[in-house]
Amino acid sequence: MTSSIKGHVSREQRGAIMLIGLDRIAKRNAFDMHMLNQLSLAYGEFERNDQARVAVVFAHGDHFTGGFDLAEAGPALRDGWTLPAGGFDPWGLSIGPRVSKPVIVAAQGWCLTLGIELMLASDINLCASNARFAHREVQRGIFACAGATLRLHQIAGWGNAMRWLLTGDEFDAHEACRMGLVQEVMAPEDLLPSALRLARHIADRAPLGIRTTLESARQAVLEGESVAAKALPALVRRVLDSEDAKEGLQALLEKRTPVFKDC
Repeated sequence: MTSSIKGHVSREQRGAIMLIGLDRIAKRNAFDMHMLNQLSLAYGEFERNDQARVAVVFAHGDHFTGGFDLAEAGPALRDGWTLPAGGFDPWGLSIGPRVSKPVIVAAQGWCLTLGIELMLASDINLCASNARFAHREVQRGIFACAGATLRLHQIAGWGNAMRWLLTGDEFDAHEACRMGLVQEVMAPEDLLPSALRLARHIADRAPLGIRTTLESARQAVLEGESVAAKALPALVRRVLDSEDAKEGLQALLEKRTPVFKDC
């Protein structure tokens, strides 16, 4: 099943995988306010879809995104923006639920400003060898205001983050991989197939185990390791008492592939 949200964001269900596609090709997938809102709705749809276990965020056309469309969305940015009630804010700056399931980003070509923000808010990032990254806000008299000042240094290290945020210079796929922004670089034609294979591989694992892993790891990042450590016993008990855990152990003893059902 494939559909498009007014030509800005597409989504397609492939079994347990939901593909969310940036689809504003004529503008190199640059974000206007409508596209921001529709991406929020697509993430919300993924979260509510019980059959979808992993999301793959990609882009139609030659570029992941040209970033923020200042010509069309600049005035709204100055006035502040809000996302739809019940929608999902991938940058964590507005009120909205964070998805409890894994998100994989597959980026190619330009991946500017909000494209990097999407990667910082995802769980796993892949990119094509032709990918080019930049936070150009300081060249426009503003700054990386969608979360990069909070997140990039946690992944790339302080010096690397400041090098690119303070200059607005462009860096390539291999630099992004060296810094840890992306986990793998590949040929453009292999990008989406590889992302889908990885998504299916994750989707085959125990859903409750996947969600609990993300919950614990994100809590450590957002609230600190000590808070996450205190929450571990309850999480362990919740998982050990699940049908997935019983099935996993039984499958191990019987030397067969487990069939997980606890969603």
